[in-house]
Amino acid sequence: MNFDFRQAVAFLDAHTNLEGKRGSTPTAELPTAGKTDGLTLGPMRELMAALGDPHLAYRTIHVTGTNGKGSVTRFSSAMLAATGLSVGTFTSPNLERLNERIAYNGEMISDDEFARIMSLLASVEPLLESTPGRWDLLSAAALTWFADLGVDVAVVEVGMLGRYDSTNVVESDVAVLTNIGKDHTDGKPGWERQIANEKAGIIKPNSHVVLGRPFEELRSEVDAEESLGVWEAETDFEVVGNSIAFGGRVVDVRTPYGLHEEIFIPVHGEHQGENLATAIAATETFFGKALDTDLIKGALEEIEIPGRFEVVNREPTVILDGGHNPDGVRTARMTLETEFARIGSWILVFGMLTGRDHTEMLEAINAPDFDAVILTQPTWSRSVPAEELAVAAHDLGMDPQVVTDPVEAFQRAKAVAGTDDIILVVGSLYLIGDIRPAARSVLED
Repeated sequence: MNFDFRQAVAFLDAHTNLEGKRGSTPTAELPTAGKTDGLTLGPMRELMAALGDPHLAYRTIHVTGTNGKGSVTRFSSAMLAATGLSVGTFTSPNLERLNERIAYNGEMISDDEFARIMSLLASVEPLLESTPGRWDLLSAAALTWFADLGVDVAVVEVGMLGRYDSTNVVESDVAVLTNIGKDHTDGKPGWERQIANEKAGIIKPNSHVVLGRPFEELRSEVDAEESLGVWEAETDFEVVGNSIAFGGRVVDVRTPYGLHEEIFIPVHGEHQGENLATAIAATETFFGKALDTDLIKGALEEIEIPGRFEVVNREPTVILDGGHNPDGVRTARMTLETEFARIGSWILVFGMLTGRDHTEMLEAINAPDFDAVILTQPTWSRSVPAEELAVAAHDLGMDPQVVTDPVEAFQRAKAVAGTDDIILVVGSLYLIGDIRPAARSVLED
């Protein structure tokens, strides 16, 4: 079997997809913490065994959490590569191209290599007793490609929850839990412990554990998993300085190995200082010693984290942020208020996926405070119709515009924006993926 890229994607898309897909066709119901009956790693383990267990050929840092895991993954990968190691990185979701999810030393997998790996998986699939899902295949493709390249280490981001995520076949040297939020829960009493239990499921007996936030009463869920030891934020490591700088932030971080001062990161938001501290702790735990501060600075001085409060244009300023849950959009609002002067008007373009309360999301971004609000929807099967968002907006006393097509919504915002205005596109990362090519073309023009 020898796919080209188009055929490889078609093969992948023919499998059960819990993430959703382009268009409006409903997909399988998402699993939630505490309701994981029927979930199993069996098909993924069988697939990896048929491939020769390539994921055991290299060391791994495994990253989960409700928010921040993408940034921690990218920070960690950059620092590891700066030491001279070869690094595989697996992230999700992609914004513009599927290839973005799988990278080697910062370069995403080529179409030809993706097709080659997917052809291999297709040839193995008939030998399996269980049919893998789409996420199984994507995870297997990344883990297999990393072995083919002979990476020294892979930094692997969990797709959803943790314990039953396809990536959890890895035997991680470091297990990172960034934080706990209400995503993928029923929101009923006890949800915090349920989600903590799911995410703690990535911890293995030979893992060092890094907690990006204090887990307090939830620490028992972490301690219930056998590990080599735990580093917890604010106790074992912490941010001791976190200041706004031109084009980003300057952060000071203390770890058990010492103090790293004046690290510039070209990204916005106080929360990125916390993500950086978590990534440094994870990387130093991996090596079992301190990183050189100058190495950290060099690794991160030009790092990019697409779709995470990403400024893609000036005059007007255009910001893209995949704050996909209340905590995420609340953080986006705080970053906007603290790092950008309100000289002109603020224009909001907002769209989201199902699974979150519409009103809570609009309140979290403080939508009524924007000078103009345009509601839209990602071109994704789990998107909330813009008209439904409008109902919640009207209940909050707003009179938003409704533009179903996300690119048209952005074009509407751009048409009315002056040079001193700010356009904030926020919500699902799939919305950012829809709009980012058009938004970046403004800058290129």
